[in-house]
Amino acid sequence: MGYKGMKRGGYMLGYFKSPMNYMGNKYKLLKQLIPLCPNDIDIFVDMFCGGLDVSLNIAAEKKVCNDLEEHLIDFYSHIQNEKGEEVDKKILELIKEYDLSLTNSVGYNALRAEYNKYTREDNWLLFYTLIAFSFSHQIRYNSKGEFNIPFGKDRSCYNSALQSRLIEFVDKVDSNYYFYNRDFRTLDLSYLTDKSFVYCDPPYLITTATYNENGGWTEKDEKDLLELLDKLHSNGVKFGISNVMSQNGKVNEILKEWSEKYTVHHLNFHYSNSSYHKKDKSKNNTDEVFVCNYEIESKEC
Repeated sequence: MGYKGMKRGGYMLGYFKSPMNYMGNKYKLLKQLIPLCPNDIDIFVDMFCGGLDVSLNIAAEKKVCNDLEEHLIDFYSHIQNEKGEEVDKKILELIKEYDLSLTNSVGYNALRAEYNKYTREDNWLLFYTLIAFSFSHQIRYNSKGEFNIPFGKDRSCYNSALQSRLIEFVDKVDSNYYFYNRDFRTLDLSYLTDKSFVYCDPPYLITTATYNENGGWTEKDEKDLLELLDKLHSNGVKFGISNVMSQNGKVNEILKEWSEKYTVHHLNFHYSNSSYHKKDKSKNNTDEVFVCNYEIESKEC
């Protein structure tokens, strides 16, 4: 851990980029986030794991990854029993079966219709193949539980870069990962120790995204999560939470008041150099923060 965050080929040297283009992923913030995380972690809990960008890049003996997106967790659970090259081979077979390309919307729509039937045992493979060819590689479901992202014509495909990342990703997700599809309030954390670390990247209360529309994350959810973190603190468990304190003049007053008990690190939302405790946000309308309950340890680079 603790790489300088040098870049090569568009990616930061030392950090692995997940092949899941998940909304709100933290890849571009990793060079600021990872150095703020504790050393010598026995159990790492990624409470809202999303595309696994943080889990993949943090050192821990055991990694507990939880998310409410059941299709995502189902995919992760399946690839634990697979080899990267075998998953790649199966995806290439599906691409051939549906004649998928940068321009074939008919094939994409046929694959999407088949996936939404939920009758195939390999639906987890259809899931990722859809993502590879969907608009901006995004994931979204309608109220009926149907995948409804449109075709990513001339933009999205299973190209060589994505293919390489997926193969490596599958091989990285080994038996040290434990996946759960639960509300954060029901996840068992009673076994954590003073060497454990709980990381939270919940939906942001004051921002709008596909995961937070139509009341997807409420003030009650926010307060319940912060209360849970208080309990972890009282039990001697380390935690860190990513969030947005303010954006375009709107302030998360609940988070602001609560965070006064802990250490607040202000991150550079534009992903250049970190700017801790920066007060002048006139050039940056989003105040992205990392709040934790421990002192930052020095890390070797």
